[in-house]
Amino acid sequence: MADNTTITTNRKARHDYHVLDKYEAGIALLGTEVKSLRAGNASLRDSYAVIQRGEVYLHQAHIGPYDKGNIANHDPLRPRKLLLQKRQIKKLEFSVMEKGLTLIPLSLYWKNNRVKVELAVVRGKRQYDKRDAIARREEARTLDRVLKEYKKR
Repeated sequence: MADNTTITTNRKARHDYHVLDKYEAGIALLGTEVKSLRAGNASLRDSYAVIQRGEVYLHQAHIGPYDKGNIANHDPLRPRKLLLQKRQIKKLEFSVMEKGLTLIPLSLYWKNNRVKVELAVVRGKRQYDKRDAIARREEARTLDRVLKEYKKR
C-alpha cells in the first residue's frame, strides 16, 4: 500500500461548509475495520465529530463490514475515538463553543500504514453562499471553454 493514499473524502463538506481550520487525527479502529478500509469500503457522508469528557469521537462515519469477517464483525456506524493531543482537543473545544461552529471529517487516508482523519472546524454556509460558489464555478468553466476555443483558431 502506497503512503498518503486517500481512502474516502467527504465531498459534500466543502459544498455545505466554510472550512476554518484543519487538523490531522489518528483513529482507533478494530481489525476488521482496517481490512474493510483497505478494500475502500467507507463513507463520511453525514458524519461529524463531538467532544465528550475531554476526548473526540467520530459519529456516523460508515465503515462497511468486512466481507470475510465472522460473527464478531464490527458495527458499521459505531462511534470511533479520534486520537489527538490534549492541547489540540482544548483548542477544538474552545472553537466549537463559538456559536455556529462544528467538527466535520474531510477525508480518511493512509499515512505510514496508519489511518488518519482530516478533521475540520467549519461554519455552515447559507443558501446564497452555495449559489454564489456554483455561479463562480460555472463562470470559470465558461471562461476556460472560451479560451480553449480561442486557442484552437
